[in-house]
Amino acid sequence: MLHVDHVFFNYDTVPVLEDISLKVSKGEHVSIIGESGCGKSTLLKIIYGLLHVNDGEVYWDETQILGPNYNLVPGEPNMKYLSQDFDLMPFTRVEENVSEFLSVFEPEKLKERTQELLEMIEMTNFAKVKVKYLSGGQQQRVALARVLAERPEVLLLDEPFSHIDNFRKNSLRRNLFGYLKKKGVTVITATHDHNDMLPFADNVVVLKDHKIVAKNTPKNLYEHPNDLYIASLFGEANKIPINIVKSYADTKRRIIVYAHEFRVSQKSGLEVIVKRSFYKGGHYMIEGIYEDQKIHFNNPFALEPERKVFLNVSIETINQRLNLNKDE
Repeated sequence: MLHVDHVFFNYDTVPVLEDISLKVSKGEHVSIIGESGCGKSTLLKIIYGLLHVNDGEVYWDETQILGPNYNLVPGEPNMKYLSQDFDLMPFTRVEENVSEFLSVFEPEKLKERTQELLEMIEMTNFAKVKVKYLSGGQQQRVALARVLAERPEVLLLDEPFSHIDNFRKNSLRRNLFGYLKKKGVTVITATHDHNDMLPFADNVVVLKDHKIVAKNTPKNLYEHPNDLYIASLFGEANKIPINIVKSYADTKRRIIVYAHEFRVSQKSGLEVIVKRSFYKGGHYMIEGIYEDQKIHFNNPFALEPERKVFLNVSIETINQRLNLNKDE
């Protein structure tokens, strides 16, 4: 088990992480999400031993992970860390980068392992190509295979698909996270993309203002967000008063509603003045105004600017959110 115990960290005098505690079981996949600058990457570096904490401790089983104040070469041998800087050898071939840390005394196993990883990242056709000729996304895929080559017990991934195009990203996510789950690798992923974690993570940790503000399964966080900040990490979200949407409601409490959960009506509901329509492929995302507040909702077709529409929300959605979201 990985145990982060009441960790504090500052860059000089600027607080970055405050009282962070986290337990990750072996084979579990945990995603760390939050706005840019909230400390996601810093937390991964602390877990790996690249940074020395101001207070607190980090353990993998019974072994304490110590920072650069104690270790000349940071990082535990059973852990691998993929940063946003790929650290590849540009003048050597893809297959050589992947197999760099594998034993040359077992050539058949080296070849088999390298081939397995090249297939996983969908780059078998680039095995003989020098890294310097690859795109940024291709280099990121090679870096992924490289950190997996030695079969780590713990894998720390910092925005692992940020340079990869959407055409390749979806299949690579399925390949990688399916492979890691099958092999029982403990995974901690720092990401800003909800597609990296909603279908794949076992649990999610939300960071805000240097602290953990939520821990739960992806499904529970998505369906029952405690506040607008958490909901916005999954997509366009709004906070609206219930009694305006459902006139029979005897409460003025506000709930979180995602853009796709609104239904447009011509007669009653939340009165919104349309401002802009954004084409999203299978639908339009509409931006409107309700009492000086921006409201975002989906619609099958574009709506004319300055048109008045009414928005409604299903009673199932209201009941789902009512017991968790209180007016601030």
